[in-house]
Amino acid sequence: MSRGPVIAGVVIGVVVLVVGGAFVADRVLASTVERQAQQAIEENLDGVVGQPKVDIGHFPFLTQVLRGSVDEVTGSVDGVTIEGIPATDVTFEATDVTTSEPYTAGAASISATLPTASLDQVIADQTRLDITVSIDGDDLKATGKVLGVTLSANLQPRAQDGKILVDVQDVAIGGASVSVDSLPRAIGNKLTGIEIPVKTGLPAGLTLSEVQVVDDGLRITASGTDVVVPTEAP
Repeated sequence: MSRGPVIAGVVIGVVVLVVGGAFVADRVLASTVERQAQQAIEENLDGVVGQPKVDIGHFPFLTQVLRGSVDEVTGSVDGVTIEGIPATDVTFEATDVTTSEPYTAGAASISATLPTASLDQVIADQTRLDITVSIDGDDLKATGKVLGVTLSANLQPRAQDGKILVDVQDVAIGGASVSVDSLPRAIGNKLTGIEIPVKTGLPAGLTLSEVQVVDDGLRITASGTDVVVPTEAP
């Protein structure tokens, strides 16, 4: 019997073992880095709720490490606290993440939902009014008692200069429609200039870019380039 097929079979077997071993080693390394990233999230973000999930995309991972940057990193966590404001359903993605200090991402974005309960807290702190926030279609609706009279207003959030600003519209007090300017100064001044303070709670390089009213609150997105990746607990 010719030794050719036997040799060919051995060679193929060796190649399969080498490739398989390389794949296993690559995935082990990727899994180790993912666990380290999960730990970094827990250490660097406030009020982390649930187990963070991190996925390092694209294979092979080892060649990316040797090259000095990882093509793509995505992840999520059930909740965090941003500038004292509880946020839920946090997702993030980053590309071209460097593997040596200073750690940066060529491009990155993070999205989170600010529940209505969190918005209640912010508006109460800024206005000192007993107001509850709810969702009314594409608007936020604020209702409550002011000087013993029922007040309601639609709130229109917007992203501007990296901030979340809230415009007050369609105000009704005691059942009568009024403009904000015609409200008593003690009330009108409190309803203008409302800002949701998340700007300083974002990593350097990320800027608030989008705000959208969703079923359970506000969905905010921050994005940027050359984003600094925190590596030490604050």
